[in-house]
Amino acid sequence: MFKINPMEMILWTFRRNENDVVNLYNTLSPVMQLATGGNMLNFGYWHKEDISPVNAQNRLCNKIGKLAELESASSLLDIGSGLSAPATVWTKLYPDVNISCLNINYIQLQFAKKIVEKTTPYSMINEINSTSTMLPFSTNSLERVIALESAQHFKPFHDFISESYRVLKKDGILTFAIPVIKKNSSIKKLGILALTWSSEHYKQDFVISKTTKKFKIIKKIEIGHDVFEPLSNYYIKNRRRLRNNILTQYPSYVENLLFKSLLKMKKASHEKLIDYLLIKCIKVN
Repeated sequence: MFKINPMEMILWTFRRNENDVVNLYNTLSPVMQLATGGNMLNFGYWHKEDISPVNAQNRLCNKIGKLAELESASSLLDIGSGLSAPATVWTKLYPDVNISCLNINYIQLQFAKKIVEKTTPYSMINEINSTSTMLPFSTNSLERVIALESAQHFKPFHDFISESYRVLKKDGILTFAIPVIKKNSSIKKLGILALTWSSEHYKQDFVISKTTKKFKIIKKIEIGHDVFEPLSNYYIKNRRRLRNNILTQYPSYVENLLFKSLLKMKKASHEKLIDYLLIKCIKVN
């Protein structure tokens, strides 16, 4: 059973510095694993035929891989790589790509290394413990950079964009998936999400504005309707089973908070207060 100090969680959520994000993920990432039965930490890209989050999560990885044109790349930096589960998907689809998984969370990297060694022992995946705003790579050294549902934690956001620009070669591609707030949203309208959305609440216009200062955006795809609402519906439909799984490791108030947050997330998506962006951009200079 995870021991959780509610006051610490509140501080992590409001301060949101790098240590807070690490502590939050170390404490709550297993909730996602218990609920999905896998090691992906993204919301997924859902189709009607999906019966499990793992299918939707793999589909999102596949979508990002195609957007990033990994079939023509030899080097990829995955920033905010989580448990390296997306990297294990990409290395099977694109075995010639050398993948660097960068994560500020050392505990996650150690866990990810064991997963990679077990599932894809001969892959070209390397784990790097560093921050998104000071990338330990040479200028003009990489062909692709991906941030799959992690850039909402990066701050200052423009440092992540600038560093991605610096390390990419000319015509290199930056691709990222990020939940965003729409411009007409407010703390009052977001309700409980203002507390439980434990990342920066970046507005869509802000993300696009900062990105275009360095990159040329090739594609901007809004898929919130196929992310937030079906994920919420899945949990609602299977709540009894998922709740029992979560209660093996967490107190009941954690699951209750998760459930209420998902209900609000579904409503906020339906009302277009939040969205989920896929952005593909290219370094042209």
